[in-house]
Amino acid sequence: MCKGLASLPASCLERAKELKARLRILLQKPNWTLSCSKIGKNKLTLEECLKWKESFEKLLSSKYGLCAFTAFLVSEFSEENIAFYFACEDYRRIKCPARLLTKAQKIYSEFISSEAPREINIDHETRDITKANMQDPSPSCFDQAQHRIYMLMAKDCYPRFLHSPAYRDLLCQAKTSTKATNLPQLEKKV
Repeated sequence: MCKGLASLPASCLERAKELKARLRILLQKPNWTLSCSKIGKNKLTLEECLKWKESFEKLLSSKYGLCAFTAFLVSEFSEENIAFYFACEDYRRIKCPARLLTKAQKIYSEFISSEAPREINIDHETRDITKANMQDPSPSCFDQAQHRIYMLMAKDCYPRFLHSPAYRDLLCQAKTSTKATNLPQLEKKV
């Protein structure tokens, strides 16, 4: 007979929780979306693609780079990291104390709490500090957790992105686009 969840090994419970969270993300439309098609009329250039290799900051500061990196994280089921990072950036800009409290609770319940639908991967100490900060939310209450996630993306996700087929495809597309754009200029010179 079924003995319930308590009889399962902890690793099975953790895996079940992870699968539940992934399914929930796939079944619901995420609140944080970024569409590459809405960026503008400018095409991605080879120069811009190559700048992304220089630093993680340059990747995030590029509209196309951010979009490509986000799509990569979605493909790896870890888009909650970039969503949390930018939720914290938005949160820090809030000036109204009432909105600060509401937004802090929303971020905490979406990303930090143990039942969060998009729970980020942070250590217990950081989670506990963030939980304590929720007693009196300030613009800096998520700083430590945000820093941990930033470092995780910079040291883990970013290098994987640069070595991914997705990034190589973007480079090829940008090279092809650059050649096609320069071809009429070369014909005029001849």
